[in-house]
Amino acid sequence: MATRPKRPRDVNELAKLIVDLSTGDAEDENPDAGKNPNKVESGRKGGTVGGAQRAKNLTSAQRSEIAKKAADARWKRTE
Repeated sequence: MATRPKRPRDVNELAKLIVDLSTGDAEDENPDAGKNPNKVESGRKGGTVGGAQRAKNLTSAQRSEIAKKAADARWKRTE
């Protein structure tokens, strides 16, 4: 999924950006511009498979240890 470019939160700045985009004074930012579309799709496809394949290769104890580490990191931020 392509990420959307950041838009200004201020109403006046957003209005100016929209006018600039419609008149051609500004270019809309595309994160995938200039990239080979076949490679972008290939990378995306590999990324969607990777997590499932990694989980399949891990033992139950390894998955549990990773989950505990993640939970500790989450709770550490709130303390």
